[in-house]
Amino acid sequence: MKKFLAVLLALTMVFALCACGQKAASAATATDAAKDYSKMTIDELKAEITTVNQGELTVATSPDFAPYEFYSIDAGGNPQLSGFDMAFAQYIADMLGLKLNVIPMDFDGVIAELQNKTVDIGLAGLSPDPERANAMDFSDIYYKGGQSFVTVKANADKIKSYTDCDSKDFSVGAQTGSIQQKLAEQDTPNADIVALTKVTDIVQELLAGTLDGAFIETVVAQSYAKNYPDLVIVCDVPYDVAGSAVGVAKDNPALLAAINLAVAAAATDGSMDKFIANANKLAEGNIYEGTLDTTGAVPSANP
Repeated sequence: MKKFLAVLLALTMVFALCACGQKAASAATATDAAKDYSKMTIDELKAEITTVNQGELTVATSPDFAPYEFYSIDAGGNPQLSGFDMAFAQYIADMLGLKLNVIPMDFDGVIAELQNKTVDIGLAGLSPDPERANAMDFSDIYYKGGQSFVTVKANADKIKSYTDCDSKDFSVGAQTGSIQQKLAEQDTPNADIVALTKVTDIVQELLAGTLDGAFIETVVAQSYAKNYPDLVIVCDVPYDVAGSAVGVAKDNPALLAAINLAVAAAATDGSMDKFIANANKLAEGNIYEGTLDTTGAVPSANP
């Protein structure tokens, strides 16, 4: 009988502790939910932020998108990760007192890594499309751009708009997993749509004549046109979300709020204008767009 009472008492204590624990957890959740991170200062947010790797800001990017992100080749032939997204990434890291860790990858990998929460943020000219809302949160717009349709000079007389390519007789390119792919499927549904991993590949296929046209973000198309004179921007492409935002891994409201402060600060202090101007200047020089080989060098097949 004494043993039974002792067991009963122990079970009662366990249930009581569990109940208290659940109440404490619920109270903590309610407290977190009640926080208005948007009204906190940067110092207050820094105390709340968690990152994938302690002390680091881990950033996914796709370096085939000049002037957003690309490799600038210095006088010694060494590739340096450049672009206004990369300058802004460093700006954010400095504001948060974190070491910057940038991981280059293909564009669709950026979205996947954000969805898997294996990186903190993605900076890759991301448009805040509602269809991506399940994969990531979006910061405020830090750069307002647009979309374009491009071809080559040899086709310029017959292709005046993307509508001219909306038939099975034309092949239209776009980057895999991008807004441009969505636009291609929406605006040229009858064309042979070719999705390629890198914008560089799309441009090379255009120049080789295996693609008739392609959807490319406007500032990127302008950058490529400067380096490849045969490339022609045919027309603007209507798109409701004209701009780029930082992709933030979900369930990190403090980091999202801090990045929004960085967006506002970079616009106010003129830093973003400087980042863009410097990136455009570098993009006119010797560059490489794409991922490096395992030794950290430009692949020999893509000079």
